[in-house]
Amino acid sequence: MSATIKQGLKQEYMVEQLRKLLGIPSPSGYCMDIMAYIQEEAGRLGYTVELTPKGMGMITIPGRSNDKTIGISAHVDTLGGMVRSIKSSGMIRFTPIGGYAMQTVEGEYCVIHTRDGRKYEGTVLSSKPSVHVYSDARDLKREEANMEIRIDESVENKEDVLKLGIGVGDFISWDPRTRILPNGWIKSRHLDDKASVAALFGLMEWLKREGKTPAYTLKLLISTYEEVGHGSSYIPEDITELIAVDMGALGDDLSATEKDVSICAKDSSGPYDYGMTSRFIELAKREGIAHAVDIYPHYGSDASAALRGGSNIRAGLIGPGVHASHGMERTHADAIAGTAALLLAYVME
Repeated sequence: MSATIKQGLKQEYMVEQLRKLLGIPSPSGYCMDIMAYIQEEAGRLGYTVELTPKGMGMITIPGRSNDKTIGISAHVDTLGGMVRSIKSSGMIRFTPIGGYAMQTVEGEYCVIHTRDGRKYEGTVLSSKPSVHVYSDARDLKREEANMEIRIDESVENKEDVLKLGIGVGDFISWDPRTRILPNGWIKSRHLDDKASVAALFGLMEWLKREGKTPAYTLKLLISTYEEVGHGSSYIPEDITELIAVDMGALGDDLSATEKDVSICAKDSSGPYDYGMTSRFIELAKREGIAHAVDIYPHYGSDASAALRGGSNIRAGLIGPGVHASHGMERTHADAIAGTAALLLAYVME
């Protein structure tokens, strides 16, 4: 891929798509609204989104050759919660959706989504939320049993909450607190993995605007259950290579930064395909894309789910570097654009 094509990616379009995606609540299992948006925007670009029975979206882009089909997956589902019980005090006990440290949501604003479509705001607190009242407020272990949600309604007991239509099993979404800064920094919850979905929109927009056809047929998979482990456990049988596009973990013993495309050689599910990983590294060097190769010991991807589900595929994993994953995350627009550029370099040859 030439430098001209790389520069032709519309970074501002990808950032705008990310802003819109972050504004749509989508904890795992509650992705109806965001998938409707995916269908709308893909349709505007001229693509059709097919939905599987469990809600995954599939976009097929014909290639110049039918010799193989390359799958590219990213997920729109996020961390969140669900009403576990309603306390006699009118507070809500919740159960987590996805794997996060409970202290990362303490003090967070949230929305409770009832089954009949009503929405109520609340705040996540420990059960001993004030140092002026509880001598052990600082030492209380932040775990599910000690956390609750204060509803922003006039409720004094369980019966008052039930009258609002709130019940066990209602979904809870966290306020993303999105900030997109003029210098390219983007901080928000749920950059995992909406930043990668924005990169896929960048890829689609470029292909359509430039009138280009990928070397092989592409199937873009937008999964809705990745955070709970089975997002792409099913993929179409004609896919022989699957690229999972997911956030790159950053931290001690890791090389990537928030401006890099992170290329994962191995995660908790084992090594990724040697040839695909090597090709990503080669293309990133050739195209001048800022990147780093890392190993994620506490991580799994849609490709992990597909392999564990029995898919006979080669699999690779790349994505924009994201700091403080599953917490108050941050990335940079350059990493999102770099991810789209590396994907294009891979699929156009």
